[in-house]
Formats: sequence, structure tokens, C-alpha cells
Amino acid sequence: MMKIEKFVKLMTGHFDNKEQFTAMKEAGKIYPYAQHVNTVCNDKVKNIPEDFAGIFIVEESYYETDGREHASPHLFLITESCDGILLSSYELPAGEDKNTFSYASMKTVDYNELKKSEKFTPALYKETDGGWEGGSVSHFSPVMTFRLWERFSETCLEVSESMEVNGKRTFGYDAPIIYKRVSAQQ
Repeated sequence: MMKIEKFVKLMTGHFDNKEQFTAMKEAGKIYPYAQHVNTVCNDKVKNIPEDFAGIFIVEESYYETDGREHASPHLFLITESCDGILLSSYELPAGEDKNTFSYASMKTVDYNELKKSEKFTPALYKETDGGWEGGSVSHFSPVMTFRLWERFSETCLEVSESMEVNGKRTFGYDAPIIYKRVSAQQ
């Protein structure tokens, strides 16, 4: 199995942090209940070049804090590089709704119409101790910085995201969200 296939196998499926959420709640800490659904979507991208070796992923993230729910969908491209695995962000295809976008709702899109995100710095992952670890720092504006660090393994996905404006964190948590696998990709 190629490295890219191993990486995608670890990161695809349905995950949640129910175990961590329950422990945080019992400790009196405010922490989101979160779900992650990662699905390969090359089947919904037409006119992919024959020599194309990348894998497109729809990432659906759902967060619930204090009874309020928030969805955060993304479209990523996974590629292999000499340095490891690269995760690049793409704009949601034209006509898709960022509030409801999911693999199930995704309409077929032409490869040539997909646009790489100019704001997101591609995240680089390296294989370590049976998993993959990495991330990136993106400067969304001169005053807004997004930090991503992740570790994917057989047992879980660890995700740490934070947003800073003028050096002050406006989003994120001190501890990474620990997602355990609920089910594999369909």
C-alpha cells in the first residue's frame, strides 16, 4: 500500500470525541462535542487528468457547545511529496452552501473548475510511530493567523486548531480534540 493510501485510510471515516467530551464535562470544563466525517470524493470530480495521483476528501466537522451547533465543511486534496503527505485546501465548488455542504449533498464538479485556497498554507505530514503528524500556519490576513496541528493513527485523530487575531486567540482549545473512530468510510 502506498503512503498516500495508508494516510487516507487513517483519516477517512466517521469520528467523534464523545469520550473526551464526557471526561471534560465531568471535570467541569467547557469543551465542544465534535464529530468529523471524512470521505473520499474523487467519484464526484469529473475530468480528473489520467496521471492525477491525488485524492480529494470532503471533511465535515460538526461542533456543539452550550447547545449551539456549528458545521464547518472543507474540501481537501491529499498528495504525496518527497517530504511526506501534503494536505491542500480548496474552495467549496461554486453553487455549494458552506452551511450544509457534505459528501452526500456534493454535486458533481469539473476538476478544472476547482480552485485551491489562497489563504490556507498546505499542511505537511510525516510518518512517525505508526501514524502521521503535521500541520501548518496560515496567515488569513495581516492580523489573522490560523494554526493547525494533527496526528492521525489507528486509534484516533488528534486535532488542534486555533485562530489568532492580533496575537490573541479567538478560537481554539488548550488541548487537542481527540476523535475516536465511530465507523470506517463507506
